[in-house]
Amino acid sequence: MSRLLALALVQSALLALGQVTLKVSLQQLGTFSWSWAFFSRAFTCVWFALCGLCFALSSVLWMYIVKHFPLSQAYPLISLSYVMGMLAAVFIFHEAVPLIRWVGVALIMVGVVLVSMP
Repeated sequence: MSRLLALALVQSALLALGQVTLKVSLQQLGTFSWSWAFFSRAFTCVWFALCGLCFALSSVLWMYIVKHFPLSQAYPLISLSYVMGMLAAVFIFHEAVPLIRWVGVALIMVGVVLVSMP
């Protein structure tokens, strides 16, 4: 189980990092529009490329996890990415997070502990 937890932490970190780099790239690209100009800027943005790389690596690692571990144990561990995303929101984007969301994060962590038990 410790191997699964370690892999799930890396996979969740890649998912969260993908979301962070997506947000950074979208902040740099300006107003979103369904236009060729917007998407040509997106596909030449380094942050957007890093976002895709993070999501691709996360997907490949997820394929490995699903192949080698029970889905009933592995799938709930994806919720660690929500915790990491919340931490990124606070520490990288300086967002204010209300107490009720921290309660939700605590409940997610309790769930991860329960799922990780033999």
